Order: sequence, then C-alpha cells, then structure tokens
Amino acid sequence: MEKIVLLSFLFVGTLITNTKTDSYSLTIKTIGLENSEGTVIFALYNTDGSIPDQKLKKYYKKQKTRIIGEKSEITFSDLSRGTYAVTVLHDENNNGKMDKKLLLPLPDEGVGFSNHQNFGVSNRPNFKNSSFNLNKDTVIEIKIIYK
Repeated sequence: MEKIVLLSFLFVGTLITNTKTDSYSLTIKTIGLENSEGTVIFALYNTDGSIPDQKLKKYYKKQKTRIIGEKSEITFSDLSRGTYAVTVLHDENNNGKMDKKLLLPLPDEGVGFSNHQNFGVSNRPNFKNSSFNLNKDTVIEIKIIYK
C-alpha cells in the first residue's frame, strides 16, 4: 500500500513539473531620445483605465534604466499572455516624476506610448488605444516625443 501511495505522489509530482506555463518577455527600445541626461522610466500596464498615468502610480510593473548613446532599453520577463500598454518617460532630472510645462498641461520631458507616434488633444493616449496583445516573446520600439 505504501508503495502505491509513493508512486502516486511521484506521478503527480512529475505531472506538475512537466506542466508548461506560458511566460513571455517584452523588450522595449526607445527611439528619438534627444540626449543622454538622466534616466528612462518604463511603465507597463495591464488594466483598462490605467492610462493616462501622469503620476506613474497605476502601473503593473515599472523599471528605470540608464541612457547610453541616446538609447535605452529594458526587458520585462515572466509576463503572462495578455493585453498590455507601455508608457516611457525620459526623466532628464532624475526626480522620478513626469514634469509639466509651466502654463500648459504638456510634459516638460520626453514621453512615449505604445502605438503612438505623436499625441495631442485629438489623440490622447489611453489604455485602449495604447494596448497590444502579448502572446510570444516580443520586442517593441517606442518613439519619445518632446512637446
């Protein structure tokens, strides 16, 4: 009887370790950084309504990296299959937040959004128009926009 129980545990353990979970990576590369000052903050979102996020508080995952030769990139690993969107901030003064112009509701530093080459009043980024499906390891490029 003990041998049967032991064999059952071994069989179940083998099934569990052989079960593959879908896990993907997302590499994000910047295009158009104007200089190598400061850092770049990459914010990954997976919830409708999370963008716009001017205070960078509604993200699913966030990473910061250096700029080398006016380029920056990051890889988010172990992501589940799903719908995601990305916001990128060129944090030139390293204060960890999106600075705004004095009298206008526009960013004072470079920003970028997945699926956007530009933005304005008529094409404001939100989760729906910035999102994409992740179902394999993926590399995307995001244009940094300075207003």
